[in-house]
Amino acid sequence: MSKQLKLKIVTPERLVLEEMVDQVSIPTTLGEITVLPDHIPLITGLLSGDIVAFVNGEHVPMAVVGGFVEIKKGLKGETEVAILADFAEHVSELHDEKIEKAKARAEELKKLMENKEHVDFEHFESELERSLTRVKIADKWRTRKYRK
Repeated sequence: MSKQLKLKIVTPERLVLEEMVDQVSIPTTLGEITVLPDHIPLITGLLSGDIVAFVNGEHVPMAVVGGFVEIKKGLKGETEVAILADFAEHVSELHDEKIEKAKARAEELKKLMENKEHVDFEHFESELERSLTRVKIADKWRTRKYRK
């Protein structure tokens, strides 16, 4: 059996994924990185985009927005990748109806942000980023093969 690493993706709402994978590509503030078994320890910020795990020849894509990544050695010597994201969702959860709602919400938020009387720009910006990321990642993986 070849070496694997333990991947765990967590948001404030739920545990999104926890399994052994062959490798994982992550959009970080340092650039996109691919983590393989025996990777050096690292803590860095997470950008919006797609996290793609590779397991038994299959891609497992996730849409992700903001957060942190920690790569370390586990107690048994295996590489552990902990992703603490503000938002994460498996691509298979992004149905057409959800994508259309996200597009509509993004347009609505853009219009609301034009009104300078609204004070909560951070909330609008984070919700807009979440909607736009859902749309972008769903479009990217729409025609590709991946594990559901």
